Amino acid sequence: MSVSTHVLDSVLGRPAAGVAVRLFAGDELVGEGVTDADGRCRPAEGPTAPGPHRLVFATGPWFAGQGRDAFWPEVVLTFDVRDPAGHHHVPLLLAPFGYSTYRGS
Repeated sequence: MSVSTHVLDSVLGRPAAGVAVRLFAGDELVGEGVTDADGRCRPAEGPTAPGPHRLVFATGPWFAGQGRDAFWPEVVLTFDVRDPAGHHHVPLLLAPFGYSTYRGS
């Protein structure tokens, strides 16, 4: 399974570079990374077990680093892996007081 994400700052209309991202399978940390200049990160490559996984985005420190106030200290997105060999793309559209997500391709 591979997992990727793309974080976009929906207020400024640009990629959110420098957001720390951790990937968990159950309670086990299976990958981590930081979004690049285009807001993209691939915290995991390779096989993993089916079942629930969580992407945890360190949004509070990212907003604080920009001198911006935000309500969300972190954003946690839980998704279900049904095909361990497949690719899972989970984008995050981020704002200081709201966020949205969807299953990407």
